Amino acid sequence: MRTILLLNGPNLNLLGQRQPEIYGRETLADVEAACRALAASLGFGLEALQSNREYELIEAIHAARGRVAGILINPGAFTHTSVAILDALNAFEGPVIEVHISNIHKREPFRHHSYVSLRAEGVIAGCGVQGYELAVQRLARLLA
Repeated sequence: MRTILLLNGPNLNLLGQRQPEIYGRETLADVEAACRALAASLGFGLEALQSNREYELIEAIHAARGRVAGILINPGAFTHTSVAILDALNAFEGPVIEVHISNIHKREPFRHHSYVSLRAEGVIAGCGVQGYELAVQRLARLLA
């Protein structure tokens, strides 16, 4: 079975607790379960990792090379700062979809720039946690 890797960056472990007016009340476990179920219905497995450490996300991307079909990533604040994550994604052969729960373009100006977008086949922002499921669907379509 082909696998999708779901990566979440800093502070997403606090999903459902941190700023629910922006990020909603669903937890990261809720998001992962919904994505896993949807991926399975589309014929894919799903692995998930959340880390507040940039190097752990980079290591996961490196380990995904030649092993997973596509990557769905919400890099959190690393979106706006990490050339290293961009470089790691550029070394990955499969499609990448970038997800943001909030609409980063309606927020502070420093959030408007994404390094990850330079690599991503698609960017989903402002759809709440439903954006993750949209990203799974898009990856499945790209990988069909």
